[in-house]
Amino acid sequence: MASIPTLSSSSSSILSMSPSNASNPNNNNNHLPFTSIFGTRITIQRLSPILPFPSVSCRTRATTATVSFSLPTTKREAATIDKTPQWSARSIKSFALGELEARKLKYPNTGTEALLMGILVEGTSKAAKFLRANGISLFKVREETVELLGKSDMYFFSPEHPPLTEPAQKALDWAVDEKLKSGEGGEITVTHILLGIWSQEGSAGRQILSTLGFNDEKAKELAKEINEDVDLSFKKQA
Repeated sequence: MASIPTLSSSSSSILSMSPSNASNPNNNNNHLPFTSIFGTRITIQRLSPILPFPSVSCRTRATTATVSFSLPTTKREAATIDKTPQWSARSIKSFALGELEARKLKYPNTGTEALLMGILVEGTSKAAKFLRANGISLFKVREETVELLGKSDMYFFSPEHPPLTEPAQKALDWAVDEKLKSGEGGEITVTHILLGIWSQEGSAGRQILSTLGFNDEKAKELAKEINEDVDLSFKKQA
């Protein structure tokens, strides 16, 4: 019977999946290097059942996938700080879903409007609940996005990771800056991202929020709960 794969980590922070009972010291797990700021390559090796005949060798097949552990930021100086703030699980998921929304609309870039849609698609954060409570839904944001930016050519296909627009990048950088300025522990939450979107005057995301009734007063109200989306317990995230 094939062994159960276990998750292991090498000294170079490259994740891999390897059989727990692999006794061959020369076994090559085909680790793939870190490829981009969007994720880390992992390798999953699945063993076929071991046959009772010693002359038949067991073949392995590798499957690769991309896992996102952080969000792109130009704040390189933050990497030198011992206690670099980490993005919350919801933040990472919201960003990934924002990329997906940009691809669904066949846009070449991930803009602030896509980040906003990602927050609403994820839906469980304080920021998403606050938006819905104020009448800002995914359907309305998507409708305003198409109204503002138009539809893409039906024959255009977005890249796997549509690059960030300048306002979207600045929104994420704002989130990092605010967390560092606060001097508080914990993670960078979805609320940081939403307020980062609002901080970018003239951006598509801010224009859509304004059209749907979001304003500075509501931003201040939301800022009071900026550090509350930090619980990584899946039992408590529902």
